[in-house]
Amino acid sequence: MAAYSKSDLNRVKRGHNRATYDIDKINAILDAGFIGYVSYVYEGRAITLPMAYGRAENKIYLHGSQGNRMLRFLIAAEKMSMTVMHLDALVLARSGLHHSVNYRSATLFGVVKQIDDKEEKIAALKCFMEHMMTGRWDGVRPMTDKELDRTLVVEMTIETASAKIRDVGVGDEPEDYDLDVWAGLVPIKQVAGYPVPDQGKPEKMEIPKHVLDYYQKNKG
Repeated sequence: MAAYSKSDLNRVKRGHNRATYDIDKINAILDAGFIGYVSYVYEGRAITLPMAYGRAENKIYLHGSQGNRMLRFLIAAEKMSMTVMHLDALVLARSGLHHSVNYRSATLFGVVKQIDDKEEKIAALKCFMEHMMTGRWDGVRPMTDKELDRTLVVEMTIETASAKIRDVGVGDEPEDYDLDVWAGLVPIKQVAGYPVPDQGKPEKMEIPKHVLDYYQKNKG
């Protein structure tokens, strides 16, 4: 199995027994999500913002307006980090100390560049949209040159990464297991509701197959 090498940058120091550097496992966490938390420093202050993303191989694509402050800072810094996290369960223990959550999280570190070439920009935006919903790119009108010019696209090449996964039950003190206190897991999942058409023509149209496919796959 291919894995990222451990370094001071990506090594998990607390809870290292839950750490993984396996590239396939990290990519699976990324592909299961669509929102990442991106950090940057502005006037000496650390700021973290949620950003939608697309992934292709070891590339992450972000986009925004040409005036997007965060993306401009990332381009100038030429490097960034991003974290993606999924909450899978509440872990309810017999004591407050041992309450926890089951989760999957991945933190990425890489180099950044702005994409200006028209064809590369289109490919990156297609990756972004297909990450959101497979088949959506072919279901909408092509972007105009004006729209492309107004859009700032950033590519992050993942240089290293690590992930932490907790997928076990309650871990109470041995002497607490005979207490009359309920303990266990409350599973958490994100599900898709049935598609709701926009006003106007979509109200009279059949829902596209790729939208229904997404709903069927993610309705839980």
